[in-house]
Amino acid sequence: MNFVKRAGLSLSGRRSRTAALLGVFVVICALLLGGFLLRGAAARQEADAQRAVGVDVTVGRKGLTADLADRLDVPGLVHRYTAELPVRAVPRGFTPLTSGGPGAGGGGRRERGALEVHGVRDLGLLLPFSYGSTRITSGRGIGPGDAGAHVAVIERRLAERNGLAVGDTLRLRSADGRRSAVSRIVGVFRDPTRDPARPMPSHMLPGNLLYVPMATARRLGTGPARVDRAVYRIGSPDRAERLHAEAARVLGGGGLRFTVNDKAYRDQVRPIQRVGAFADLVVHVIALAGALILSLLVTLQVRERRGEFGVLLALGEKRWKLLGQHVVEVAAVALPALALAALAGALGGQRVGDAFLDHHGDGDTDSRSSSSSGSGSGSGSGSGTVAAGAPDAPLAAPTVRVGPADLGRVAGIALGISLVATVVPGIGVLRLHPRSLLLDAA
Repeated sequence: MNFVKRAGLSLSGRRSRTAALLGVFVVICALLLGGFLLRGAAARQEADAQRAVGVDVTVGRKGLTADLADRLDVPGLVHRYTAELPVRAVPRGFTPLTSGGPGAGGGGRRERGALEVHGVRDLGLLLPFSYGSTRITSGRGIGPGDAGAHVAVIERRLAERNGLAVGDTLRLRSADGRRSAVSRIVGVFRDPTRDPARPMPSHMLPGNLLYVPMATARRLGTGPARVDRAVYRIGSPDRAERLHAEAARVLGGGGLRFTVNDKAYRDQVRPIQRVGAFADLVVHVIALAGALILSLLVTLQVRERRGEFGVLLALGEKRWKLLGQHVVEVAAVALPALALAALAGALGGQRVGDAFLDHHGDGDTDSRSSSSSGSGSGSGSGSGTVAAGAPDAPLAAPTVRVGPADLGRVAGIALGISLVATVVPGIGVLRLHPRSLLLDAA
């Protein structure tokens, strides 16, 4: 009789044992599939978090210009970047804030350069906005799409002082009075810095700070367009070395300030990476434990069937066919178990994955920002610590879906477990002589 047919008859004749083997296989396949699904969801969420959170690198150097800052926007390395160009400006048609008192420079609208105007490319990347200490309270910020637009974002105190709101027109003049700019207010922000208790020049008051695109700042500037600093968002801390090497090549090593802040990355990405590592461990442990458990079950079944083996061997059946019969029996149980596990993963995988990632993806509250300093002759480094941050937009919930690749990996492991669980105990028994097997069975 064909050994495959014998395997089918054996499974149908031993229904209780077949059901027990099926149950064990369903549990193993479900846990394996859950590990693969969790690892895939963690990898997708990690990629999303790297794009949304990333690592902020601040680059500064004497003589840094906007053109040099643009050259550090390396494709494939930098996701977003912004430069910050500070200039002084004179208000037209509205009154700047003043601290009053002798020597304060509070000359009102007659004061030369009473406003501190910062040209930016992407306002959301500036550390006060990126990490939440300064917030947009009305309207929006300035983004890369505003490069050629005439827009401005002003501080809440200046807006309240002059009755300005989003949509109003703001007129500015350069400090030397030679050039002017007209901008539309698109946002109002709140700076938590309090007004100073002692008299200060008007341009140093936090309420007199406003942001415009780089082109507007260049127009209002009276000297060389020197960028104060540039902020670059990269995917992970290990890419900071590449950016530092590029900065040293473009800007030169002498006097280079290079500060890396990866606190938000560690708070939100590292826990997700730990989930992925845990999922890998789960897969390996389940594969090993499943092989051991099934090997034990098959060993017990093989020992109970010594008489059957002795009769078949005495009738001239080849040993490899007997071994193949048991491999077919176990593999035949593994296939429906895989189907049941796939159904369970499709029905409950998303909820389980969401709960697990939400629980284990909480950021560490004691993480600190770190700084990276370049090596080489004359390269400088900077460091700093900022408050904990959050991504510019909430991270999307990871999608947990059962794909063909996941099923293929589970099927491969399940069949591998089937081979190990049958071949290892089967070889030990089939080495015996048919006469010995019949005597043991008797």
